[in-house]
Amino acid sequence: MKVWVDVTAAAHVLVFRPLIGLLRDRGDDVEITARDYGQTLQLLELHGLEATVLGRHGGRTRLGKARSLVSRLAALRRWARPRGFDLALAHGSHELTLSARGLGIPSATTHDYEFALLQHHLGMRAATRVVVPESIPPERLERFGVKPPRLLTYPGLKEEYYLADFEPDERVLREWQLNSERVLVVLRPPPDVSLYHRHANPLFPQTLNYLGRLETVQAVVLPRTDEQRAFVNGLELPSVIVPDRAVEAQSLIAFAATFTGRLGGVDEELIRNGRLRPLAEAHALELRKRERASGDRVRRDPAFLLDLLLSARSDHP
Repeated sequence: MKVWVDVTAAAHVLVFRPLIGLLRDRGDDVEITARDYGQTLQLLELHGLEATVLGRHGGRTRLGKARSLVSRLAALRRWARPRGFDLALAHGSHELTLSARGLGIPSATTHDYEFALLQHHLGMRAATRVVVPESIPPERLERFGVKPPRLLTYPGLKEEYYLADFEPDERVLREWQLNSERVLVVLRPPPDVSLYHRHANPLFPQTLNYLGRLETVQAVVLPRTDEQRAFVNGLELPSVIVPDRAVEAQSLIAFAATFTGRLGGVDEELIRNGRLRPLAEAHALELRKRERASGDRVRRDPAFLLDLLLSARSDHP
């Protein structure tokens, strides 16, 4: 097959890395398009994936996003039309599913957060197949016109699939000269350019200010945008490190993040299982070193996830 994958955010690189490898191992021809946003292009390079760059993020405003959408849809269609793709795959890229539908290409999209309303009203309605974790209640997706058999689910978390072959690499600690005697905290700023996160998040700067002054902590901040990087650097906090390029962040696995949007089904399931703790205020953080991994973490076969996505072909001759 000829398969088209569109990558519009950094997380999509990680999701598709093993899936693209499986497709190419079985002889499929895979081409990747990417949006210039955050560390997306740097992560593609870090993982050895070549992509055609089409379009940029539209910024904070609805008008900017609308203009970016119209422009990118046109560019994607021009690029894809002569290539004769058999299937198009995305992780939440509504631009891919809209473009694929207009070109008569079957498409499958996956995501794990059901409250990105505008994105899903566009992208899921246009997709041939929608693949989500079992923990998302299916009735939450009916508003987007998605129900079985178009809707397929998988057990567990997407991370359990794309990290199935992952082992932490201590070189990342040496690369950033991290002190093993201090508690390592990794922070990801809120997605303040996303429509599903429109309200200011005071908890992140409060948490950052608290951690950044603790001598027992090294806080590594992974900004989403250059504006966020400039903001954090401007604080000049003594215990904060801000990498100037994309980082192999999985190996900084002592991970912490803040999010004040509506909790999705995956978040709810993680909280029920004690794997995620909501944070109400910075001083409520429990800072302690991560215990050495026991080796029994869940690893799931990414081929299973790929098969669900490939089922989009069954609806087309």
